[in-house]
Amino acid sequence: MPAVTSIYAGGLAVLYLVLSINVIRMRRGEHIGFGHGNNQKLERAIRAHANFAEYTPLIILLIFLCEMQNLAAIWLHLLGGLLVTGRLIHAYGLNQTPEMRGTRTVGLTLTFLSLLGAGISAFAMGTATLVSG
Repeated sequence: MPAVTSIYAGGLAVLYLVLSINVIRMRRGEHIGFGHGNNQKLERAIRAHANFAEYTPLIILLIFLCEMQNLAAIWLHLLGGLLVTGRLIHAYGLNQTPEMRGTRTVGLTLTFLSLLGAGISAFAMGTATLVSG
């Protein structure tokens, strides 16, 4: 049972919901049903939500695959922790006006590290299984 992945996927689902509600709240407040209506704050909220949706599912899938192939729990927690921390920091930095580029960059860097680590781990473990099996 993928217990470690479940912890991170569940926490990230809550963050996704918060980002979604933020966009909805801003749309209602500004009476903008579609797009961003040249509203910079709404555009930032939309991009924070979309960026989360662009990166998070693939990384969670890779972590899940690693867990299914019995990657050590410490590495799974490292990958999950990098992902959660990166997504939180990135969303915070992107939603600030003016933009906090350094914060956003740190968040994206942590996200990329989790993507790279999970991708390499999944590839290596899958290759090892094919070779040995």
